[in-house]
Amino acid sequence: MNKKLGFLVFGVLFGFALSRVGASEYDLIVGMFIGQDYTLVGVMVTAIIVGALGMQVIKKFAEPVKSGEPLRISYKELKKWSIPGGLIFGLGWGISGACPGTVLAQIGEGKLFGLFTFAGMICGTYIYARLKENNTEL
Repeated sequence: MNKKLGFLVFGVLFGFALSRVGASEYDLIVGMFIGQDYTLVGVMVTAIIVGALGMQVIKKFAEPVKSGEPLRISYKELKKWSIPGGLIFGLGWGISGACPGTVLAQIGEGKLFGLFTFAGMICGTYIYARLKENNTEL
């Protein structure tokens, strides 16, 4: 199967899963942020555990990459804008009821407000790219 087609299929399945667990429901997301509904917290904790276990399996059984070198999984260093950026991300998520994955699920479900969040994501990505292009320390 073509690699891009595989990514598309996986993306559609992921979006479907997000929709089914309610990750694209504004009220459920707000309920999580104000401590009234922990359904999405459970989904995220499960995803973190599965991801962590998956990373351990990859580290243990990974084949060498194309260059013949062993696979290296490195940690990203914390930069001066990591915490403010995370706070902006969280604020945007709380206000819009969507993160980058769920906004695509919202659009796929026909929720018009998802288009506004998506437009904000595109603007933020553009601003970040312009700052990086100008060698701004981020």
